[in-house]
Amino acid sequence: MGLIAIGDIHGCVGTLEALLDELRPTTADHLVFIGDYVDRGPDSRAVIERLRVLEEQSGAGSAPACTFLRGNHDQMMLDYIDTRGANLALWRMNGGLSTMANYVGRSGDLEVPEAHLDFLRRTKYSLDTDDFAFVHAGLDPDLTVAENLAEADPKIMMWTREHLDAELFLWEKTVVCGHTPVARPINRPHLLAIDTGAVYVNVRGLGQLTAVKLPEREFVQVRYRG
Repeated sequence: MGLIAIGDIHGCVGTLEALLDELRPTTADHLVFIGDYVDRGPDSRAVIERLRVLEEQSGAGSAPACTFLRGNHDQMMLDYIDTRGANLALWRMNGGLSTMANYVGRSGDLEVPEAHLDFLRRTKYSLDTDDFAFVHAGLDPDLTVAENLAEADPKIMMWTREHLDAELFLWEKTVVCGHTPVARPINRPHLLAIDTGAVYVNVRGLGQLTAVKLPEREFVQVRYRG
């Protein structure tokens, strides 16, 4: 089975469709979505709906298997719903207004379908395979991957950037992550970082959605398509 990790989508449904067209995944593939499906981009609602369809088709017919990880933006959306708006300032500061706009109903209130919330609640913090560990943001470089996953600290998995400045790693396998936009994918023995800022179309060097095929480390990218 070929593993294909896909970076931060951030509401860019047209860009996601273009990348899927480029990848043309089959039943021999396993798509691992790194998280951050919502916020900042034009249509987070359509992204969630598209991913729900992929989830329903996962492993059936000619469709690939899929794993969906949870990003910090996905968590902020859930927190907003679950706390009835207690974290509004944090979510708004991180691009949540665009997502809210996608879910405003005729009454002017936020109307998020339960199916979309259920999808987000089913997302995982990590995926561990023989040669790779997948998380949204990263792991503590001062612990082994096994120790990180055993402790399973969601805050680290969804928010950390500590590993990006580390010179030494105790990781026994390669960690694949997103979260921090980079102009080019980071491709190191112990680290693959694939958030190339799909939504940041006006930032030089960014504005691409990246996937990486594993174990060959072949990168596939598409420019922003909305």
